[in-house]
Amino acid sequence: MRATFEGSERPLIRLTTMSFVKPAMDLEKMKTAWDAWERGEEQPGKTLSNLKTAGLDDLLAQLIASGWKPQA
Repeated sequence: MRATFEGSERPLIRLTTMSFVKPAMDLEKMKTAWDAWERGEEQPGKTLSNLKTAGLDDLLAQLIASGWKPQA
C-alpha cells in the first residue's frame, strides 16, 4: 500500500532521494541585488533572499576565517 495525501489518491513524494547542491558564490549577483535595493527597486525581503542565493553567508564566513578586518 502506498502512502497518500489525506483525501487523495496521489502518492507522497519522498524528498530524501533528492539532492541539493548549493550554487557557487557570485559577487556580481550580490552587488546587483544590493544596488537594486539602494535604488528602491527591491523590497528588503527580496533583497535578502537574493543575497542569500548569491552566497553572502559563504562570503562572510570566508572573510571571518581569513581574519579580514574592514578598513577605516
